[in-house]
Amino acid sequence: MLSKKAKYALKALLYLTKHQDKGLAVISEISEKERIPRKFLEAILVDLKMNGVLHSVRGKNGGYSLAKSPSEVSVGNIIRMIDGPLAPIPCVSHLYYRKCDECIDEANCEIRIVMKKVRDATADILDGTYLSDMQAINAYLN
Repeated sequence: MLSKKAKYALKALLYLTKHQDKGLAVISEISEKERIPRKFLEAILVDLKMNGVLHSVRGKNGGYSLAKSPSEVSVGNIIRMIDGPLAPIPCVSHLYYRKCDECIDEANCEIRIVMKKVRDATADILDGTYLSDMQAINAYLN
């Protein structure tokens, strides 16, 4: 399940994607327009900046902007930054693999086989969808 923090991160990034030609966006503006609690948003934006997704300028005329092109930022990577692995169980995760404590035969575990399919389908969709794709979908629908 997508956490509220990851959802808000995506909403903030989409806002910055849509408004990138207008320069820096301030936290209060993003918070108000996207209905994200300001304190929560501040923490999210710091995380995204530390991960190289955002650029910030301090001071009176400061704010946030994308550090990368929207066509370079995948939804899957943002979710991993905020929530961790996409995999529903640790034994099928590529980046955060861990054997399940109770597992007797990982190679023949029926649960693992199904959850690997879930992980693969989820990763294919999320890793193949970029902020620019989401913006294009929204423009098409409106």
